[in-house]
Amino acid sequence: MEHLLEAKELSKYYTTPNGPLHAVEQVSFTVDEKTTLGVVGESGCGKSTLGRVLVGLLDATGGDFFFEGENVTHPDKKKRKELRRKMQIIFQDPYSSLDPRMCVSDLIAEPLKALKLARGAELEKQVQELMDTVGLARRFAYSYPHELDGGRRQRIGIARALSVNPRFIVCDEPVSALDVSIQAQVLNLLKELQIEKGLTYVFITHNLSVVKHISHDILVMYCGCMVEKCPSKELFAQPLHPYTKGLLAAIPIPSLHVKKPDIVLSGEVTSPVNPKPGCRFAARCPYVSDLCKQEMPKPQELAPGHFVACHHAKEINSL
Repeated sequence: MEHLLEAKELSKYYTTPNGPLHAVEQVSFTVDEKTTLGVVGESGCGKSTLGRVLVGLLDATGGDFFFEGENVTHPDKKKRKELRRKMQIIFQDPYSSLDPRMCVSDLIAEPLKALKLARGAELEKQVQELMDTVGLARRFAYSYPHELDGGRRQRIGIARALSVNPRFIVCDEPVSALDVSIQAQVLNLLKELQIEKGLTYVFITHNLSVVKHISHDILVMYCGCMVEKCPSKELFAQPLHPYTKGLLAAIPIPSLHVKKPDIVLSGEVTSPVNPKPGCRFAARCPYVSDLCKQEMPKPQELAPGHFVACHHAKEINSL
């Protein structure tokens, strides 16, 4: 299986009056073709910024990003247009991401028109096929976004992403604004489309139950940094980073007979604006040492495919 995507120390900073805001800091990972990488973490940890850098909506401040073996970190105008056909994004809010003045058929047709992929009767045919593919009844073709519920609006977003036949899609919390029953329908649709069309996903969410259901591998972010990455089943069976352990311990267990790990994350989240040297999790970590406060840990492969960015991961997990 080949790597479709590879990020090497990818970073994104924003300028603020108090100094640079480190939204994404030296994140490295690979994504195999036809698989899903789940990206999880607390709100504000840089998940969405990372996704937007990957599809070219934001320019990277540092590092490199490879797609199909080619460095596409800073593509020229011609290359960026070519990448638009191969890389798409599904946004979190299915209402604000759609033009309220356009009906469903026009919204789905827009990417096809912009890239000059179809016109006339062929365009109309492709729009109808896309509506069928995402489970959107054709009677809604001339409806407007405000006339539809959240699930149907998100199906429009999925149809728009699929319209140009991409290989890679960033799903930026695509089910967080939906009811639980609708969430399950959309997740199952995404899984079916992945198998049918051979798609590769980066699935961004803060819901660990969702990411477990859809992802092959999971990347955990904290304050802009990657703290752990491994296969999905392994993360839930044996988390190695203290932050990941805390996240999993916070998941409610619907049983009186199962004892939850006694792990509570306390302390203040480190400011991403002009951060001090050292581990970003140091202020909240029960295992913090002087080394943690002085030097940022680099990801280490402690088990095959299991990367952890922690100075004391080996000794913590041998306890």
